[in-house]
Amino acid sequence: MILKGNVWKFGDNISTDHIIPGRFLHLRSNLEELKKHVFDDIYPEFYKKVKKGDIIVGGRNFGLGSSREHAPLIIKMAGIDAILAPSFARIFYRNAINVGLAAIICDVDGIGEGDVVEIDIDKGRLYDETVHMEKRFSPLPSIMMDILREGGLVPYIKKFGELKV
Repeated sequence: MILKGNVWKFGDNISTDHIIPGRFLHLRSNLEELKKHVFDDIYPEFYKKVKKGDIIVGGRNFGLGSSREHAPLIIKMAGIDAILAPSFARIFYRNAINVGLAAIICDVDGIGEGDVVEIDIDKGRLYDETVHMEKRFSPLPSIMMDILREGGLVPYIKKFGELKV
C-alpha cells in the first residue's frame, strides 16, 4: 500500500479537542457538517485547504484526550490518507486504524509543511520527495494492514465475518 501527498504539519500533544473543538460535538450525528470544523481552533480554514490524499505529520502523543472515535473519522473524511507521528495516544491510534486511516509511528524530523511524501506502508519506508530524505519505520501488523486495505474495521468484518488474528 503506497500513499503519497502533501504534508500538513502539527506539533506535540494534539488532542481530540484540537481535532474537534467541543462546541461542535452536537454535530456528531451530522458528520458532513462536523468535518468542516476539523482543527478549527488551531488551523482555521484547514477543511477548505486540505486536499484528498494529503498527509498529516504530527508530533508526540498525537490524539491524546478523550476517546472520541469521531476525531480520526473526520480527519479521514476531510481528505487525509495518513498521519505520521513519533507517538500516538493509544485509543486514537486504534480508532484511526478502525476507520481506515493509516497511523504510522515514525521519526518525522526534517519533514516540513508542504513537503510531498510517499509512504510505502507494507515496506516501512517513507520518502520525502521535497528534501530527498528517506526514513524507515516498523511496518504495521498484518491484521492492521488488512483492516486498512478494506477501508476500516466495519468493511473488513462485513467482508470476512470476523477478525483473522
